[in-house]
Amino acid sequence: MDSTVVELLDRNVEHAEKENARFDDLQETQFPDAVTICCSDSRVLQDDMWGNDEPGKIFTCSNIGNRVTQPTSMGHLVSGDVMFPLWNTDTKVAIVVGHTGCGAVTTAFQYLTEDVIQPRGIKYCLEQLKPHLKEALDVLPDDLSDAAAINHLVEYNVDHQVSRLVDSEDVPDDVTVLGVVYDFQDVYSDQRGKVHVINVAGETDVATLRGDHPEIADRIGRLWEYGRTLTAEQT
Repeated sequence: MDSTVVELLDRNVEHAEKENARFDDLQETQFPDAVTICCSDSRVLQDDMWGNDEPGKIFTCSNIGNRVTQPTSMGHLVSGDVMFPLWNTDTKVAIVVGHTGCGAVTTAFQYLTEDVIQPRGIKYCLEQLKPHLKEALDVLPDDLSDAAAINHLVEYNVDHQVSRLVDSEDVPDDVTVLGVVYDFQDVYSDQRGKVHVINVAGETDVATLRGDHPEIADRIGRLWEYGRTLTAEQT
């Protein structure tokens, strides 16, 4: 057997010994406080980023590009993975989690600006990111490096996914929708792994967000408010 599998199973023993009693009240049901829609990048630790090691606390969804919808014969609908806790477990918070240096956004950016060959399954996912990222290319600041452009597009993609949730008739009105960026590249601050709030229910203006949500004002900041790039002092 591959040594990776052996190591994972050994670590699972430690997990099982620790978790046994924690499932006493969860064996038959769950009521997670939030659903997170994260990129499936291996560097994005979905529970650990919130300091969570408690079963039943967070309903985690992941895919490349932290996409919230799926194409259907009726158009783009919010994915059942996301909708399930919002309809069935009384979950009232949905958080779209992008991250700096996103591989899916990077590949979509390359897909739009140069020839890139990818397997059909990956191409299918990229096709869902391309339309809105193509729009963003037209308004990106001109003097950005590719790395900086990609991190601006990460924000744009998070905003787009948030708008899909906010505009959906299927998402209950009392659900709080946030967009955040998980930073491990020292882009927003020198604290690697810190989560930065960039969007609340479709609002992206930093000053407005800080005024509306003073209790998390120090966690709100953006690289890009469309049409201008913000300095570290401004964010």
